[in-house]
Amino acid sequence: MQIHQLKNSSRSKTGKRIGRGGKRGTYSGRGGKGQTARAGRNFRPIIREVLKRYPKLRGHRNRAAGLTAFAVNLAILEAGFENGAAIDPRILIEKGIVRRAGGKTPRVKILGRGEISKKFNFAGCEVSASAKKKIESAGGIIK
Repeated sequence: MQIHQLKNSSRSKTGKRIGRGGKRGTYSGRGGKGQTARAGRNFRPIIREVLKRYPKLRGHRNRAAGLTAFAVNLAILEAGFENGAAIDPRILIEKGIVRRAGGKTPRVKILGRGEISKKFNFAGCEVSASAKKKIESAGGIIK
């Protein structure tokens, strides 16, 4: 037996030849070079773009809805109601002085601008200090 007649009992496995086209794509499993070869590459998660469009206002997510009250001045009530009238938010909606907010009866605050000479009976309304003084001096009632 001579050396050129010897054969291996197990085959030697050669390394996989990649990077020569075919079905493995451009880089053929070898990857790219640094942030996909740079030159103005913009790698950002899409969710960040969405978050950046949200308003950056203080308390944006914690703002309670419907806290503001409709303001109604005494001068409007003097012109729109007769002496001894009962005034509440429901009646103000019927008269068209106040409108519904989100399909609900709103909170109403009576403010003291203007003068009144008629007696009104207020129920279910918030009243400012100056309005309260004027209503009580005219003989009105606040419940």
